[in-house]
Amino acid sequence: QVIKCKAAVLWEANKPFSIEEVEVAPPKEHEVRIKIMATGICRSDDHVITGALAMPFPIILGHEAAGVVESVGQGVTLIKPGDKVIPLFVPQCGECKSCLNTKGNLCSKTDLGTSAGLMPDGTTRFTCKGKAIHHFLGTSTFTEYTVVHESAVAKIDSAAPLDKVCLIGCGFSTGYGAALQTAKVEPGSTCAVFGLGGVGLSVVIGCKVAGASRIIAVDINSDKFAKAKELGATDCINPKDFKKPIHEVLMEMTGQGVDYSFEVIGRVDTMTAALACCQYNYGVSVIVGVPPAKQNITFDPMLLFTGRSWKGSVFGGWKSKDAVPKLVTDYMKKKFVLDPLITHTLPWTKINEGFDLLRTGK
Repeated sequence: QVIKCKAAVLWEANKPFSIEEVEVAPPKEHEVRIKIMATGICRSDDHVITGALAMPFPIILGHEAAGVVESVGQGVTLIKPGDKVIPLFVPQCGECKSCLNTKGNLCSKTDLGTSAGLMPDGTTRFTCKGKAIHHFLGTSTFTEYTVVHESAVAKIDSAAPLDKVCLIGCGFSTGYGAALQTAKVEPGSTCAVFGLGGVGLSVVIGCKVAGASRIIAVDINSDKFAKAKELGATDCINPKDFKKPIHEVLMEMTGQGVDYSFEVIGRVDTMTAALACCQYNYGVSVIVGVPPAKQNITFDPMLLFTGRSWKGSVFGGWKSKDAVPKLVTDYMKKKFVLDPLITHTLPWTKINEGFDLLRTGK
């Protein structure tokens, strides 16, 4: 059956979301239709609104969520109606080169980088006012019901609180994994984290769980420092408080630079600063923030020649279908906290207010 429900449709760039009645088609073969119970707001959604991340309009955004399976298409065997699930914006098909390689996690079936805004078969499951509406990253969670491919959904513990574990769908896993999976932070090491939004704070949690002895948090909004310290930051610095470039400040604080640095903002100037602040011979810098469209980095290659490593991390390096259920279990076992990452809980029809809070750093 087609389901009629409410969704937040973005008709064009730089406009607010419009709450509309949409029609959600039934799942086709190897697809799953999900009732979304909780969704987070991520800066990557905002990047589509501003045009920094190019996507086709009209579109239903959202990619960090948790819900309950409403129905499944033919051939779906591992998931049944009633299961609690998290949609995966990085799928795990199990067949492409990245999925088959132990070091890879960026499944070739992801819509990231292709920006087609369609299901794998090249069509959409959403219609509004007679118009086809695009999907976002194969998930589209700003709607009461969505349809995803079975490779893009993970079944989770039925006891998990969906309003908390929805963060494991993007922000938490992305930051936590950047520290544990991508950088492989070691006990006793020194880390710098640029940007203290939800993902940056999740990097702080990951560094602490990994046993880092010093975690330096960097943000131009000092209001973020109390929460960063609560989650494990040992030092907090605001670049606006210094006359000299921030990488020089970090070099002075640490002697020769940090062992690991993380850029969790998505700006080319901070990406270069994060690289420059890590130890010249064995420092590792990880790009976690989504880079802005059509911007290039110019830097001195000597920064890399001396031995530094520069890495990128999508979804924290986790193989999504394998890792998400385990991360939910770890949360249930209290291996890490999620509550401090949740600042506001709004009825989803107030989604535009939620984005205003994001943009003002609240």
